[in-house]
This record gives sequence, C-alpha cells and structure tokens, in this order.
Amino acid sequence: MTPHQTLKKYFGYDDFRYGQQELIDAILGRRDALGIMPTGAGKSICFQVPAIMLDGITIVVSPLISLMKDQVHALNQAGITAAFINSSLTEGQISKALQNAANNLYKLIYVAPERLVSYNFLRFAQSSNIPLVVVDEAHCISQWGNDFRPSYLSIADFVSSLQKRPTVAAFTATATPKVKEDIIEKLNLKTPLVLVSGFDRPNLNFSATGQSGKARILLDFLSTRPKDAVGIVYCSTRKQVESLEFELNSKGYRASRYHAGLSDDERRNNQDDFIHDRMNIMVATNAFGMGIDKSNVSFVVHYNMPKDIESYYQEAGRAGRDGQPADCLLLYSKKDFNTQMYFIFENDDESKTQLDPVVEQENRERNLKRLKEMWSFCESTECLRNHILRYFGEVNPPSFCGNCSNCGAEFEEIDVTIEAQKIISCIVRMKERFGAGMVIDVLKGAKNSRLRQLKLNQLSTYGISKLSSEKLSDIISVLIRLGYIFKTDEKYPILRLDKNWRTILDDDTKITMRVKKELVALPQKSHTSKVYNDELFNALKALRLKIANKNNIPAFVVFSDATLIDMCRKTPKNLDEFLNVNGVGQVKAAQYGDAFLQIISDFGHNDIEVSQNV
Repeated sequence: MTPHQTLKKYFGYDDFRYGQQELIDAILGRRDALGIMPTGAGKSICFQVPAIMLDGITIVVSPLISLMKDQVHALNQAGITAAFINSSLTEGQISKALQNAANNLYKLIYVAPERLVSYNFLRFAQSSNIPLVVVDEAHCISQWGNDFRPSYLSIADFVSSLQKRPTVAAFTATATPKVKEDIIEKLNLKTPLVLVSGFDRPNLNFSATGQSGKARILLDFLSTRPKDAVGIVYCSTRKQVESLEFELNSKGYRASRYHAGLSDDERRNNQDDFIHDRMNIMVATNAFGMGIDKSNVSFVVHYNMPKDIESYYQEAGRAGRDGQPADCLLLYSKKDFNTQMYFIFENDDESKTQLDPVVEQENRERNLKRLKEMWSFCESTECLRNHILRYFGEVNPPSFCGNCSNCGAEFEEIDVTIEAQKIISCIVRMKERFGAGMVIDVLKGAKNSRLRQLKLNQLSTYGISKLSSEKLSDIISVLIRLGYIFKTDEKYPILRLDKNWRTILDDDTKITMRVKKELVALPQKSHTSKVYNDELFNALKALRLKIANKNNIPAFVVFSDATLIDMCRKTPKNLDEFLNVNGVGQVKAAQYGDAFLQIISDFGHNDIEVSQNV
C-alpha cells in the first residue's frame, strides 16, 4: 500500500495535512526526522503510517502512561496491532507483551524511556527487527525545555546498542530554536529532515486578563457554556486545586481534581473519569495533561499564571485538538508571579532531581528569564498570538489575528510621565534597597509598622501618589520594559535604577502607557459555522458513549467530535458513503457503521432513539 492508501484504510482521511507527507516520506526513505508541529496537527500520523508500512516493530518512546494507553486503544480500534509496556503492568504481563512482540504480533510498542535500560527489554530489542524508533514529546530531552526528563538522555545509547541502527524520528509541539538544536544533538540525529510546520493554532481564541475577582470571572466564563462542556482549569498550587474543585461542584458542575498530592489510585480514577466523560471539568496542577489525547476539550482556563510560555502554550493547546473552535483564558496577577518566583528559588518542583550547584544556578537563571517572558506576555497590549509565535521563532507572524482579547480591544495612549518621575524619585530616596511592593506602599503613604520602623514614612515621596496600587504596578512594568529600572534576579527582587534613569527626569522625556479603553468582555463560547443539526449530533454522541462504555474505552477513541460533525454534514446513507466521512477507516466502518447509519436514517424520519444493543 502507498502512504495515502494506508491513511485512508486505517485512519479514514483522504489527504495528509501540511508537513505529514514530507515526514512520512523521509522516514520511509530511512532518513532521521524531527517534526515540530502544534498540538492537533497530526504528529502521530507521521510515525504511525510508516510503522504500519515498515517491516518489523516500531518502538515509540513516550513519557506518560496515559498517552500510551490512549494511543494503543485508538490504534487497536483502527485495526492496527499495538501494545504498551510500562509500570502499570505486572511482570507477567510485561513478559507476555515482550513474547508477543518477539513473535511479531505487534506493529508498534509504546514504552517509557526508563524501560529502555531494563535487561529484559534490551534483550528483546537487540534480537528484534526494529526499523524505527520514535521519540514523542522530544523536548523532554533538553534542559532548555520546560519538561526536562533525565531518562530521555538514555535514548541515544539505546539506539546505538541495537544490532542495526534504526531510523530515529522525534516529535514535539513546543520547541524554541535552542531546544530544537538540543534535540538533534542529544538524540544524535543523522542529517535529519527538520520540519517546523508552524506553531499557530488558528482555532484557539486567546484571552488574558489581570482583573481582580478570579472566581467570579471563571464562573461568568463557564456560565456561557453548556454544563457538559469539556475543559481543564489549571492552578499553580494543590491548595488552589482543592478549593476550586469544591467551588465548582457546589455550583453544579461535574468537576474532578488532579495533583501530585493525591494517591496514585485517586489520580488514575479521576483521570479516567475525565477521559471517559464521566466528569467534564478537570481542575489540576501542571502534573496533569502531557500526553492526554482527549480531542473534545473546548476550553482551557489558567486560573494562575504558569511559569513560562512553553508551559502555557502546551497546556492551552490541549483545547481544540479536534480542530473545532476552543477558548484559552488566562487569569493572572502579581501574586502569581511571586508564587512562580518562590517555586524557582525553593526548587519546589514535583519532578526535581539533585543537580550540581553550577547547573542548578544555570537552570534558575533560565527559569527566571522564561518567567519574565511569561509576565511580558500577560502584560502585552499587542496581539497575543503574535507574541507566542515570535517567542517560538516564527518570522513575521501576523500582527493582528482577530481571535485574541487584545485584537478585540480598543486601546488609548495615556501620559504617565509625572507618575513615572515619582516612582524613579522614590527608588532613589529608598537607595535602591526595596522591591516594588514597598516602593508602592511609600508612594501611597501606607501606614504599616515595617514602613514606619524603617523610617520610610519620613521620605519626601511618602504619600505623593493618588493612583491605585495596580496602576502604579503597571507603570513600574512600563519603566522596566523601557529600560529605566530593572528587577534583580533574587528570591525577593529589588528595584534598581537602569543606566538611562536620569533622562526620565528631563522635561523633554515623555512616558506613555497603552491601556484598554474599557474592560474587554470575556470570550463567549466559540462557535463554528453551524451547517449541521444539533439534535442529530447529540444522538450520535449518545450512541458513541454507549459503544465506548461497552468497550471500556474513551468516547473520542470511537470517533472524534469532528468526525461526528462530518457525519451530520454528509448524512451518509450506506457504508460506502460512511467511508467518505473524515476519520472513518475500514475497520471502524465495519464495527460501527450500521449503528451510526441507523441513527442517521432515523433522524431523516424524525424518530431518533439510541438502541441499547450496540
């Protein structure tokens, strides 16, 4: 079969997306490859199609158990023999899987990177025909990335230990130019085809707001959506997860929780409830999500600002994987920035390893730089999509996307020169010894004991500003961006004067700040142009859920929402027409076609009822 025939037979698509064909051709031509493609762009197809066509077993290195399970379920449903080997299996199950693999019963085996160094797996691999090794989430191999995992460093040694070097293909959704170089070097890729298909996700609407009252904003946001809308709410601390999950359930939402403080059983059960649509909102720390291949997530809310743009984009990108419109809302505050600073300096990282002090300092400096980039994104008055794409190295991204909160806002320039001069004067009189919080307290004439103890209430700048703390903080951010002051890279940052600070006191210098004329409304539920019937769509969803429950698999493994929508649009009348629906392969058509065609036929007769015998 050709790649196109393989794609149609097993995955039900007529054409490849941008970049897929090039990567598949390179792999089939035994050339190493690196694919940097946004979430939802179809990275898995790029290695699954060659794996089906190549003689032998493809090894897929994947970082999370959940990803392996979901992808293996999906492959088996499509008629492709696959298995996973990880710590969720007993030793007996692992031995059986390796025996089946040795007997050529599988085309793909998913493994965690730690498995590559185990004796039994190495013995199997070194005596097997392995034409292709795939490294998923390849950014994990780089200390410059946001998810560095030391176990990934063993992959190159594993490849070199095999009797015949396989082709190596690496894939990731988020990689800066530095991380891209690191992947190629540490995996020892040989003259690879490097394909960067772009980082843009046009179906995602980005919104960021620093307004106070996060709980109210979140509830307002959710109120515009159906109660069964599927989404993820990310929080920076376990305590916040617990509090917010309780709040949402008290308001009638079906919310679950996920963080590293829960038992393994509860995390696994909560994740399964979310994957199988028994719960539709997951409130979680960043411990949740990488490798969650759930296609019908329609929104991701960041209740707190994440540590860097890589993390933000990776987490936000879990929305809209099926290509349908989805919303990404970011709620941020100075408190979030301080929380992330605390994590950096206290090394409160759930995956922390003991590092050499020099390496640890280098990591801290990198993390601080990335945190500042994240804050710059939050505070940006420019197109948010443009900001993200420039960060990942795209050249000349569009300056106006029309699908973010900044592009939908009206701005005005206001003169803040006098207040900026007051801030500079205050820092001078405080002898550059304090952080932004204390500077603001002095300017506003705060009456706290520490301020009086330090005799800062005797300064001439004490109480000279009538602006709110939030406005003063915004002007400080402007002064930092313009190079008049800077924050030290310490656990408790201090405001210091930069080299150009004296010019701000000149009469000719004017400082302006770009602000929204009015608060921008939160995004309403993203809509696609409706050319299908909701009643039929809901009936197909109900059938899909019954099939999924019967087979104990996630509903999206049966068919994605996008595939159901295409059924609604095309209303096929027989199996041949059913095979023309995007996402319907031959195996699934044979398994489920009659049941779905019956629902579509009944709809035409206004008599929809989902059979209990599916």
